[in-house]
Amino acid sequence: MERARGGNGYWPWFMNQFLRKRINNYFYKKMDYKMLPLAEWNESHVRCWLESIGIKKEYVEKLCEEEVTGPVLKELDEPFLKSMGMKRGQIHIITRKRNELLEHLHKNAGVDSAQADNPSIKASEVLGSDITTNDDKKRVKNRNSAVSMKANAPTEETDSDLKALSITQHESFHVTSYQKGSSETDNTGAVEKIGKEHTLKTMSTFCRRGSRKSHSLHENTVESLTLSKFRQFKNEDINFKYVKNRILAPETGIIDLIIPCHEYKSFTTAAKLDRQRLQAKFAYEVIRYASACMNVRTNGTIHFGVMDSVEDEGWKHGQIAGIPVRDRDIYVDALDYIEKCFEPSEQEAARNCIHPPIFTEVIQKDSQEQYFVVEVDIEPSSSTVKGKIFQVRLPRFNEHSNKVIFDKNPVLHQRVGTKSEPVKNEELVAFIQSLQEKDVRREKAESSSNEDPMEISQNLGRKLSVLFTDGKNYMNDSLLYILVANSCGKEDLKSVNFLMRMNIFCVFDFDEDSNVSGLYAKYKEHHETRSHFLQNYWNESKMSTTEFQKHLGLFDHTSWIFCNGRSDFRGDEKSCDEDTWIRTKKKYLKKAISFICDEILPKGSFVVLFLLSSPVEKPIVDTFQEFYTEMNGMDYIICIAESKENYEKWANLAQASCSIETLEQRSIVGMKLSHVDATIQNMMPSAICPRHLPVSTRGLCMLPTLEEEKMSSLEILCADQCDDIKLDLLSTKEIQEIEQTFYQGRKVSWKNFWLADKGSCGEVIEREACEEVHKILDDILHGNRIRYSVAQLKIFHQPGSGGSTIARQVLWKRRKDLRCAVVKSSYSTATVSKHAVNFREYDENDIKNSLPVILLIEDYDEDYLDELKSDLMDAMAARRSHFSKPCFILLGCKRSNVPEKLCKASPLDTVAVTHKLTDQEKHLFKTKIEKLKKQNDFKPAFILTFVLMSEEFNETYVREFVEHLLQGIDLSSPVTNLMRYVALLNFYVHNSHISLSHCEAFLGLGAYTEERVREYDFKNNLSEQARVIFIELRENTTCISSIHIIHYLVAKEILHQLSRSQPQSQIAMKLLQEKVLLNHRFGREEFMKFIRDLFIRRDKKSRGDNTDSLFSPFIEHVCKVEDCEKAIEVLKTAYECLGKDAFFAQQLARLHYNHEKFEDAEYWAGVAKSHLPNDSFILDTEGQVYRKWFSFTLDKKMYEATPGGVIEMIETALKAMKCFRAAQQAAKSEIDSMNNAGYFGEVEVGCRLLKLLSTLEVFPRNTQGEHSELVRYLLTDYIPEKIKKPWGKLHSRLKGLRQNIYNALDWISEDLSYFQTDKNQEKQDEEAKEKEEQVYNPRKWLKRQSEVYAKFFTSEYPMGENKGEPETQLLRRMNIYKYGGGSVTTILSFLTDSKEIRSVEKLEKIINFYPDDPQKERLEDTDLINYILCHITLACLSPGSSKLLPFETLRELSNRFFKQRRTAFPASAHFLLTLLYWPDDALDKEPNPDKDDILVSALQTMKRMHDIKVKNIAPRKKKIYTHFFLGKGSGLRKIMHKTRIDKLIGGSLDDRRLKWQHGDVWNIGKIRDVLRRVSGWTENGKLFVQGHVGQIHIVPLHYDSVPQGNENVTFYLGFSFNGLVAHDIQVNK
Repeated sequence: MERARGGNGYWPWFMNQFLRKRINNYFYKKMDYKMLPLAEWNESHVRCWLESIGIKKEYVEKLCEEEVTGPVLKELDEPFLKSMGMKRGQIHIITRKRNELLEHLHKNAGVDSAQADNPSIKASEVLGSDITTNDDKKRVKNRNSAVSMKANAPTEETDSDLKALSITQHESFHVTSYQKGSSETDNTGAVEKIGKEHTLKTMSTFCRRGSRKSHSLHENTVESLTLSKFRQFKNEDINFKYVKNRILAPETGIIDLIIPCHEYKSFTTAAKLDRQRLQAKFAYEVIRYASACMNVRTNGTIHFGVMDSVEDEGWKHGQIAGIPVRDRDIYVDALDYIEKCFEPSEQEAARNCIHPPIFTEVIQKDSQEQYFVVEVDIEPSSSTVKGKIFQVRLPRFNEHSNKVIFDKNPVLHQRVGTKSEPVKNEELVAFIQSLQEKDVRREKAESSSNEDPMEISQNLGRKLSVLFTDGKNYMNDSLLYILVANSCGKEDLKSVNFLMRMNIFCVFDFDEDSNVSGLYAKYKEHHETRSHFLQNYWNESKMSTTEFQKHLGLFDHTSWIFCNGRSDFRGDEKSCDEDTWIRTKKKYLKKAISFICDEILPKGSFVVLFLLSSPVEKPIVDTFQEFYTEMNGMDYIICIAESKENYEKWANLAQASCSIETLEQRSIVGMKLSHVDATIQNMMPSAICPRHLPVSTRGLCMLPTLEEEKMSSLEILCADQCDDIKLDLLSTKEIQEIEQTFYQGRKVSWKNFWLADKGSCGEVIEREACEEVHKILDDILHGNRIRYSVAQLKIFHQPGSGGSTIARQVLWKRRKDLRCAVVKSSYSTATVSKHAVNFREYDENDIKNSLPVILLIEDYDEDYLDELKSDLMDAMAARRSHFSKPCFILLGCKRSNVPEKLCKASPLDTVAVTHKLTDQEKHLFKTKIEKLKKQNDFKPAFILTFVLMSEEFNETYVREFVEHLLQGIDLSSPVTNLMRYVALLNFYVHNSHISLSHCEAFLGLGAYTEERVREYDFKNNLSEQARVIFIELRENTTCISSIHIIHYLVAKEILHQLSRSQPQSQIAMKLLQEKVLLNHRFGREEFMKFIRDLFIRRDKKSRGDNTDSLFSPFIEHVCKVEDCEKAIEVLKTAYECLGKDAFFAQQLARLHYNHEKFEDAEYWAGVAKSHLPNDSFILDTEGQVYRKWFSFTLDKKMYEATPGGVIEMIETALKAMKCFRAAQQAAKSEIDSMNNAGYFGEVEVGCRLLKLLSTLEVFPRNTQGEHSELVRYLLTDYIPEKIKKPWGKLHSRLKGLRQNIYNALDWISEDLSYFQTDKNQEKQDEEAKEKEEQVYNPRKWLKRQSEVYAKFFTSEYPMGENKGEPETQLLRRMNIYKYGGGSVTTILSFLTDSKEIRSVEKLEKIINFYPDDPQKERLEDTDLINYILCHITLACLSPGSSKLLPFETLRELSNRFFKQRRTAFPASAHFLLTLLYWPDDALDKEPNPDKDDILVSALQTMKRMHDIKVKNIAPRKKKIYTHFFLGKGSGLRKIMHKTRIDKLIGGSLDDRRLKWQHGDVWNIGKIRDVLRRVSGWTENGKLFVQGHVGQIHIVPLHYDSVPQGNENVTFYLGFSFNGLVAHDIQVNK
């Protein structure tokens, strides 16, 4: 053994032992955390574990900074990780792996003792080691023996172990001494160097063999430490970059003399030395290596900044680290040592062979530090080195002498394997003799390398096709594209036509001149766009995703984002250099890309296209890196670059995120842009085919894309729709799929009709209702009915009966005769109206006779349809033309469960579509099914909706079908749970769905891995049952695909049958606890809206529902089928799970008080109020709690009430009134709503409280049955002794009761005076409950409540002889109230009474209650207003009544409202001034400026009060009501109420309304005979009229009706609470 150690065998034995120790030390260091219990892990152990599972370095560092130890790791949750900025993919991995770790620990908790004896159990069993092969397991098992191997172990065993651990090496392991002159230190260094490098290789191999997931020593996994390419030999390419931490191929020996051999030096320590030391070290390494290469005649490159050893823990051999270079001259000048190290005769040759250093930049993502790999190329060309031998004396810095010294004797070096070694003395002669042969080989190698290799051109056309079509015949036209581009030259702009035809979502443009001479200028010639800057995507105002998306108009037009300034922009948005851009704009770029990828576009729905037309700069590379990170790879990224140079610079910078190889796979480089253009256009599924519209001359006009996109709120149906489709590209199977997709339950597309017309597939069945629609349409267009500018036709259909198909069939058949479009109801009616008018008039010469436009509005809201109709009528009225045909026909298509009932209500313009089929329809359906059965791969289950339609959705058929479908279903599977959730939403929430992304997340599909998006097929992961009932829909406006059940009746039956095993309340409870669904980001707002609607949205008949429900149908079902407690429980859960929403607390309060649980209702009303203390609706709910409580107590316990109980009831009523007053105050400050419920609530409770008080013994009636005692108590200081003390806290509040009710009634009256109400005045909804009278007919409600209120105060007591006493005036006012004269609204309601004589008698009686001389006996302001209005009303009904005062007297009485302007008079006072002071021909013959002042002041005050009243409410919700018109005559006779005009119109209520809306009322002769036309003029769009002296501004009813410019006009004058209104404005001829 001693001999072996002392002889030649010693070094191999020593090296094997040395390597064995190094390997095992490394292994146990990395395995240390696996040997410890989780509770004992420190930050280092957690770091190792995080690295082993592949977590990115930046997050590992952050977790270590946060001191995450084992116990902390155990408790980590998603919010904590998100707060650190960690992305979802990383969070997914860390939580899943952590859970696996805990699960393994739990499973193996019982083997602790075994683990103590045998640590290997811990390593492989407990912690779930990734070592899987038998060899690997043996290696772990035997590791202890490997570490403790004795020194005398046989060498063969050691060698075999090493062989198993190391990479197979061709060169042998040997160490030699230096020749003379080499120091001992150098020998040791050489030994250590060899050992380190071999150790590194063995470690690397061990990691690969031991685990597919084990982490590298530094940052990335073994698999993810990407190999890097070398810089091309002798090529100083400034665009070429190395990427930090990538791996270069292992160091190499001689290959073929031309291919350079490589040697690495980390140089990390030496780079920090001072100039002299650094140069000596650099020259030493370069000259040693260079002489070795030159002596063997091989090219070579030595790299500084690349790891060559494992001395620095955590680095791999060949790993690129880079070194800081503070001064390049240091390295360049270091080569001056050549003259000192080489023999004089070889110095020139050495200079020629050793090239100057090349500084290749090392890049790292998100790092601004600058590092380089310094490389020196060695090229011993045969002409230079032939016959020469290169010996060198290497320089070393001597620390003692503080200077550089050189070896005493020159040394000859050669390349031996991967090393540069001195030539041994005994081999020196042989080496020199072999030089001649080496020179010959060098010459041959150079001559063969000079031959030009054949360049094999790539099939770029096929590559382009595959990238854009995924191997299909044509591109997917449903994909969106995000374009990233830099400056495009003029020639390039000629070849970007393919971009004009692609569906581009947004563009990141780095060309500041793009709008002047670049791509944006070109694109705008073809498309409508919206231009933005990066900071526009910052969302500083914290809008919701939906709001922000609409704010940016993302799905309206292409969003063009100028990423680095815009030269023609007048604002402060200039371009900047790279460094400034990174500092100021990069954060906005990250936000924009994150917003688009994380919240707007689902994965797989879009492709990012990089178009590199000019030299690349860093910002565009940053854009790539952000997209690469957000999209988890290159799968949906494509790069096109005609210039290889531009591409190479881009790729070299981009490789910080993605390997060059991967980039090349997804890039088209070197192909002419014109060829790219032609190739892509050829792959498009549609041809270049202009679209056309019909015109009034029966010809066609072209509709360019740009013009069409300007009308973005309309989906325009052209005369030649779909003719651009390349039919030859569609296979028979694809056509069958399109047809079956429709019959499965999806909405019909224009393509279905087009294919049927072409005979490529069967006809789309036309139901008989379709013919009915055509007949009504023809009648509208050609019949004898009155011509209106906007006509209306409605289709009400039961869900699944084919109503929307009928509507689209009508449009399809009319598309060549009329202009047709579908309205996108996400747009405002103002926008749709504007676009519709432009659509009608587009390219028409004769605008007056333009073709009518059919606008299809699907699933509309009645208010939306009314407002659209009103807007269109206003727009047409502004044209001031008489149209021979309707300009627009609104075709409304709406689902309803009672379509026949709605049709009966308006049979002339309504069609009902039900599930019931006629015999002819049954035959058509049967024939169609037979045809479909003949198709290949036909499955009846997958046209289920069509089959159900053919069976008329028979309940028995549906029930039996679902029973059969659900047989054997796994009730506990996630897919079945998903079916439950979708069924629950689809049945209870109209038009609901769950996004495909939500479904994937719920089923655990589509999770991100570290490298790329996981491939999956959603359908393949569904059960057979789910595949039958689920259909996938794609939302046009958001591109989010969603899932819903084929029909709501199927959803209902599925829910019914699955709820046998799990009640619906329990299904809802589980849904609320599905965090994956509730927190999923895509389509979250819409999903949460559906969840809210499930619990909160009530049914309303006005929306087409069967009933008006008190609660959501789901809550009502749970209350009815299960019990009230279950409903309360599920609402409580919803409140907790959905962010403690105040409105869920409000619903709980309502649910409790409706089930007479008033204490709980009080609690939940308080909870809701605590969240939103100033919300008028929640305050009203609190009032309703006490109102219901009061009513319940009053109704149930009235006859057994104790004195204490009475006090409680009064207290409850007063609490209710207090809450209602709080609601009133809150409503005043709400600018977006008009909630008057507080006033109605206060009146109702107050009147009931009066009724309660009137029945108490303490307030007995007098002999006339009047409430004199109660009135005395309420109006004076009088308090009966019996209640003086018991009611101590109530007296002050009760004595304010009368005034509070009076104030509320007065407010309601004033409010109703402003607006047009009582739509059902003449045809009351008989089913409307009395409690909803305030909604359906508030005027009638006010009149009735006023009478109830007044009857309590009409006692003769304490009426005395002095009529001026306050009590007497009050009782007089109450009598006036009793007869209907107490408010503006009740007085004006006399004009609508069908019995005029009765109204006249009442008005005269009311006037009698007032003093005979009101000027002498001063009336209160309110009394004076009512007194004057009673005269005006009486004059309208009975102009000759003896009770009427002279007109001048009324003027004098009203003068108070002007003189006392500081008094806050109600709007009705100023309204009276406009009526009385409008110039009168008989009375105002002389100009009087004072009268003008009164009139103008009143108008200004009314306008101000009106603006305060209407807030920001949509005009359609509160239409201004014109009460009076200016008639012919003078005095009171000239004031004409609207009801008189209505009587002159004649016809039904609907007919009268239409005539008012269309302005036809002014063409009726009887009306022209009684109304006076007023002369005025227009200036700059404003309308004026001559007053008493000066001009007065008049508000036009329709602003569009005011002629442009300065014109003389006439009009009819109306009086409203908004001021004076002009109707039927006509220009003087």
